[in-house]
Amino acid sequence: MGMADIFDVIADGTRRDILQLLLERSGSEQDDGISVSNIVQALGASQPTVSKHLKVLRDAGLVSVREDGQHRFYSLESEPLGTVDDWLVPFLIDETDTAILADPFAGDLGSAALPEGAQHAAEVFGRTAAQAKRVVATAMKRLGV
Repeated sequence: MGMADIFDVIADGTRRDILQLLLERSGSEQDDGISVSNIVQALGASQPTVSKHLKVLRDAGLVSVREDGQHRFYSLESEPLGTVDDWLVPFLIDETDTAILADPFAGDLGSAALPEGAQHAAEVFGRTAAQAKRVVATAMKRLGV
C-alpha cells in the first residue's frame, strides 16, 4: 500500500476511532481481538458502518480478523503505521534535534567518529527521543499543563 493510500485510510475519523479502540485493547493479556458488536457498542455507530470501515482497515493491513463461528474478532496490526511514523518523524524533529542527530558528539564532548552501526543506533535513538518529546509536549498542551 502506498503512502498516500495509508493516509487516506487513517484520515477518516471513524477508522481512527476503531484503531484507537483496538490499540487500547492490544495491551491486555486477553487480547484475542474485539468483536464487531463490541466495536459498534463502543463507538455508538451502526453495524454496517463499522463493518465497512473494518473492511477498509483490513484491506490496508491495519487490522487482522479472527473468525470464531459466526463472530469476527479484530486486532490491531500496527506495522503499517510504522511507515507513517517514519514519514512524520522528520517533521517532528526541531533544529536542535537535527543537529544532535547529525553529530551526536559535537560541542562539549568533542568530535568523536562513531562506527556506522553505532551512528545508525544513535540516529534511531535520537528520532525516538524527539518523538517522545513531541508526544509529551502535545499531551501536556491538551491537559492545559
